[in-house]
Amino acid sequence: MKLLRILSNKFLVTTAIFVVWMMFFDQNDFFSQKERMEELQDTKDNIGYLNAEIAGMEKDYNALISDPKRLEKYAREHYRMKRDNEDLYVIEKK
Repeated sequence: MKLLRILSNKFLVTTAIFVVWMMFFDQNDFFSQKERMEELQDTKDNIGYLNAEIAGMEKDYNALISDPKRLEKYAREHYRMKRDNEDLYVIEKK
């Protein structure tokens, strides 16, 4: 009898329906929020990785600018540059 009285309370029923609606059927339901939080965390991790890559590239760039020998080595390896009295042989791996 007392359980029936509690279940027939219109405020309790309305609150229960509202909670169920917000948890499962709403556009911002629990599962969508969890998915968005995971996506946000992945994006933050990616930003951290990219910032570390940028820092490494800036370090390499500053080293290339300040050291002529390193700049020459980089040019030889990446752009296949050579001196006038040298021959260049390119071996490509298949």
